Amino acid sequence: MLFIIAVAILISFNSIYSLDNGLGKTPQMGWNSWNHFGCSINETIIRATADAFIATGLAQAGYNYINVDDCWASSRDQTTNYIIPDPIGFPSGMASLADYVHSRGLSFGLYSDAGIKTCAGRPGSYGFEDIDAQIYAQWKVDYLKYDNCYAGPTNKTIKERYERMRDALNRTGRPIFYSACEWGEMLPAIWFRAIANSWRTTTDISDRWISMLLNIDINDLFANFAAPHGFNDPDMLEVGNGGMTSTEYRTHMSLWSIAKAPLLIGCDVRQLSQETLEILRNSEVIAVNQDSLGIQGQKIRIDLEHDTEIWAGPLTDGSKAVLAFNRAHIINQTISVLFPDLGWKSTSRVKVRDLWLHKDLGEFQGNYTAFNIESHGAQMLKMTLITL
Repeated sequence: MLFIIAVAILISFNSIYSLDNGLGKTPQMGWNSWNHFGCSINETIIRATADAFIATGLAQAGYNYINVDDCWASSRDQTTNYIIPDPIGFPSGMASLADYVHSRGLSFGLYSDAGIKTCAGRPGSYGFEDIDAQIYAQWKVDYLKYDNCYAGPTNKTIKERYERMRDALNRTGRPIFYSACEWGEMLPAIWFRAIANSWRTTTDISDRWISMLLNIDINDLFANFAAPHGFNDPDMLEVGNGGMTSTEYRTHMSLWSIAKAPLLIGCDVRQLSQETLEILRNSEVIAVNQDSLGIQGQKIRIDLEHDTEIWAGPLTDGSKAVLAFNRAHIINQTISVLFPDLGWKSTSRVKVRDLWLHKDLGEFQGNYTAFNIESHGAQMLKMTLITL
């Protein structure tokens, strides 16, 4: 009972206090270099990625941030302690690169770490938070992903280390989206709203079905702690990297969208297939993710016998986003959505639209049945109440 009361108090606290930097009313959308390129990055790739955002229509679809992950930095100036970009990969410097990204109508992000080194062994920001934040602001950086490696020597808690950079960013006077990548340690969703605009709830994702499922399942445990200006982050999208099937990538995109997860593309957008583009640019699926109500959709029914699930969440116009999800291997399945599970009645009449087919499916009373959903597939729906 005491645990339940404590959680209720935390949820109440969480709904009131959030990072007050004016950013993150909806989950961030953009691209991050790590999943596909790792440390093999340079300014040519970043400029070409910004160009591809425009050419492919990704920018028009709402993707905005171009984020350079680990390995952009080389060292610190021994006199000023300013961070120095890798002179081989980024000879023009980060200010110039930021200017180029901004010239394309996009926003620019960088990576650092709350320890003494980044995960790839580059200089971390611990002890240099104000210096780094000020130089980011001078470079006109719009986004900071802040990792959690090499923290042991600091002898500081996660909370203390991430608050230090939050305060340093705020002191710059420049609005910089603050993405905390603390791997879900110490249950950050419960208490991170006053620190960052988003926080990782999981370990790193990989381009495998089982990894994607593990991350979204863990993320779902913290659904009640997400709201505008502070969202749970199960890590970046793997869509387009080749380790899953097209069906699995559509499911991946559907789950991230209904769960109000950040939509950060993790593939090489310079070489996208038409199929991948259609997944990433689906305006109706993106609209669920970017709905201004900002309430995370979550599992509302689990069928362990058949390995199927129903996910659902409310939208601003009073309708519901619904996902009928077949987790099972090999077999196609039929999944029924019961309207009382959505807060309606068994007599309610509801209009149903398929968001992947962009097609109205008709009006249904009491329930809707999705037939022949393929293995690892999902039908993503918008349900609108007609009569209660």
